Amino acid sequence: MNMQALMQQAQRMQKDMMKKKGEIDNKEFVGKSEWVEVVFTGAKVLKSVKITKNDSIEADDMEVLEDMIKIAVNSALKEIDSEMEKAMGPYGNALNGFF
Repeated sequence: MNMQALMQQAQRMQKDMMKKKGEIDNKEFVGKSEWVEVVFTGAKVLKSVKITKNDSIEADDMEVLEDMIKIAVNSALKEIDSEMEKAMGPYGNALNGFF
């Protein structure tokens, strides 16, 4: 196999991987426990939080609590991504942001 054919194959693989990553990034994933349900995108963005057991919390307070949980989780995930980017900086371009 010559070098040009190898490069073309690598580019096709990269394109396929980017397409699959895009599909996963746009997909929603639901996590549930006894009291809480969360929805994330494949890009690790928390879209919603629902507290399902609310015997003593008023509706307005529940909505604020759910929003505060969403903000806190997304903030932590951004910190993880930032730290990963710093640590993987020299390798990031080669991996095209897959990690």
